[in-house]
Amino acid sequence: MKRQLVLEDGTTFIGKAFGSEEKTIGEVVFNTGMTGYQEILSDPSYCGQIITLTYPLIGNYGVNRDDFESIYPALKGLIVKEHCDTPSNWRSQMSLHEYMKSKNIPGLAGIDTRKLTRKIRQYGTLRGAFCSITEDPLEVAEQLTRMSLPSNQVQQVSTKTAYANPGRGYRIVLMDFGMKHGILRELTRRDCDVVVVPYNTSAEDIIRLSPDGIMLSNGPGDPKDVPEAVDTIRNLVGKVPIFGICLGHQLFALASGANTEKLKFGHRGSNHPVKDLRTGKVAITSQNHGYTVTESSILRTQLTVTHVALNDGTIEGLCSNEYPAFTVQYHPEASPGPDDANGLFDEFMTMIQAFKRKGNTSCLNA
Repeated sequence: MKRQLVLEDGTTFIGKAFGSEEKTIGEVVFNTGMTGYQEILSDPSYCGQIITLTYPLIGNYGVNRDDFESIYPALKGLIVKEHCDTPSNWRSQMSLHEYMKSKNIPGLAGIDTRKLTRKIRQYGTLRGAFCSITEDPLEVAEQLTRMSLPSNQVQQVSTKTAYANPGRGYRIVLMDFGMKHGILRELTRRDCDVVVVPYNTSAEDIIRLSPDGIMLSNGPGDPKDVPEAVDTIRNLVGKVPIFGICLGHQLFALASGANTEKLKFGHRGSNHPVKDLRTGKVAITSQNHGYTVTESSILRTQLTVTHVALNDGTIEGLCSNEYPAFTVQYHPEASPGPDDANGLFDEFMTMIQAFKRKGNTSCLNA
């Protein structure tokens, strides 16, 4: 069956449909990873987006039970150059088509993904729609220009109730803004006693859980759409050690008095080089974000920039000058991607130890 992608500027791509037959509308973005499509599909940070994978062959190792990053995928659609419906891998339990059909995710294959990616790089992310080839692209494009993107994405993907993942180590309260399972896995590997709470949990309720540390998870959308989380983080800073990832990094920056802004086309992939300004070392990182902390706004805060992206110079890490708190824009848990930065979870454990031993201290001196 044929299907067309229509962008808000009227550009049209016609290809082969796979997965669900549902029509869909979302923000069209691209990911530069060569592998990891299962983790990408199940990453809650893609809520409301249609993902273009730049690597041409997708689906060749199928879908298995172990590589999901959430139970319920939140993306709006998937675009690939070539879709493989006959996977070959000892772990494969179903094809990509079968999985996407079971989760009502529509797919489009056989289009020039290089052309689409170049357009997004030139003009920025664009709203797009999967629709029948009988529909008028100009009418669809006009509808897209009148539509606004949703602002409740964190609410859609966050857990509705708190739950525990017991361990015998430090108690970590994990604020779920769209948490990847990889974060929970890394804390579990360190025997942490994790309590996952909804995005809108108050600072008072979090403190009642007697945490040794607080983790701010990744998540979708504009950080300014979650003002209640900013207020909560502001009231927690200095009381308990904090580690933030991706959206958690942006929310921490807002809570500290900095500003955020939207990137032209974002960072999405598993091959992004990031420099640690403290050591001079470069890590290859997994990333998925469309917003960044505004560099000039750091001057009015008590924050130090610790990491920068080598591709465009944007801020990739922050540390409080006063309190035990640090954040990164990328994903040290990977899933998918390299685990170069996995040691940041150990730094978090070390910071908690220092806080317990010496009391309140800057992460620079932990």
